[in-house]
Amino acid sequence: MNRRHRCGPRLWAAALVLVTALGLAALPLQATSAAEGPAVTLSKSQAGTGGSITVSGSGWRPRTLLMMLICGQSEPGRGVIGGTNSCANADGRAVTTGDKGTFSKKLPVAEPPVPCPCVVHVATVTGDKAQADAVLEVAGHPVKALPAQSGAGKLSVLTDTRLDGSSGVLTWFGAPASRTFVFTVGNVGSAPLKDPVFQVGTSHGVFAPQWEDQQWRGTIAPGRKAQIKLPVELTSGAHGNYLVSLKFGGKVLAEQPWGVSRPWGVTLFWILLCVVVPAAVFRIGMAVVDRVRPRRSGGAGRHRGALHLPELAARVPKLRLPESSRRAASPPRDTTGTGTHTTTALPWFTPDTDPGAPAGQLSAPSDNSPTTKGNT
Repeated sequence: MNRRHRCGPRLWAAALVLVTALGLAALPLQATSAAEGPAVTLSKSQAGTGGSITVSGSGWRPRTLLMMLICGQSEPGRGVIGGTNSCANADGRAVTTGDKGTFSKKLPVAEPPVPCPCVVHVATVTGDKAQADAVLEVAGHPVKALPAQSGAGKLSVLTDTRLDGSSGVLTWFGAPASRTFVFTVGNVGSAPLKDPVFQVGTSHGVFAPQWEDQQWRGTIAPGRKAQIKLPVELTSGAHGNYLVSLKFGGKVLAEQPWGVSRPWGVTLFWILLCVVVPAAVFRIGMAVVDRVRPRRSGGAGRHRGALHLPELAARVPKLRLPESSRRAASPPRDTTGTGTHTTTALPWFTPDTDPGAPAGQLSAPSDNSPTTKGNT
């Protein structure tokens, strides 16, 4: 019994030392895993178009919105060479990490617009930039070798970046806004860097940057620096807060905010258009009605274009009487030379009722003629 009591505490002490040692050995592994940063794993390394794979991640910030894309011309060490233009953006999926920074979600397999090698590219949408890639072989999609890297030079931004330039009058009416991205870099590598290719991207809100490759002509020797100017242009009518990013070798070197004012000239144009066009249509309609409605003359409400009575009388041609009527209406002529005029009876009077005949020549009324009697 005494031996058992003596061995019991020793066994418990040995077990406690063993557990402590195992715990201390596990701590460096956890620290190493956390130091590695975000990681992405796939359920399958090869899949065909129309299928789906399960994408899992760990080491991400908790409660962070991520975007998953299948991109071509990429590899984990160099990132997506062509930016999001090399990815199947229409078939991407968004996912939010959990409280422990992990996630798992299915992603449909789609062919990217450029050849493979392909990766599943996962990047943060908001907050601090973080990304991770996992190799994926898309069955049936063409494969093209990646462009060779120019030397072993490494660039680092030395001074603050800036956007030079200003908006003109045309930008106020919707023309594309443009600036010059100016920055100074130094070659911190051991080899010269000739004609480096930078990626300039512009993003708006929560959307991912749209990357564009721009090559700078020149050579940067090791330990030397150079000032580089790259053009940046937005689409027509773009306005709001934008973020211009610079990336080289798959690493973001600098970011510069850009506030673009609203093109108020376009708004003013539409307001004037909404006022002028209805007024013009109204005037045209009134002119058509003025042409087609009937004309009325006389009275206070007569048409303003109608002719007045004197003008109408002046335009009416003069009437001409027949020859017989003109002869009958002409005064009698003296044909005897005695200075007396002969009176000619009018055709509608009888000789005995001629107004120009002497009173004695008038005949008495006939007995058979009706007489008018008064009241008896």
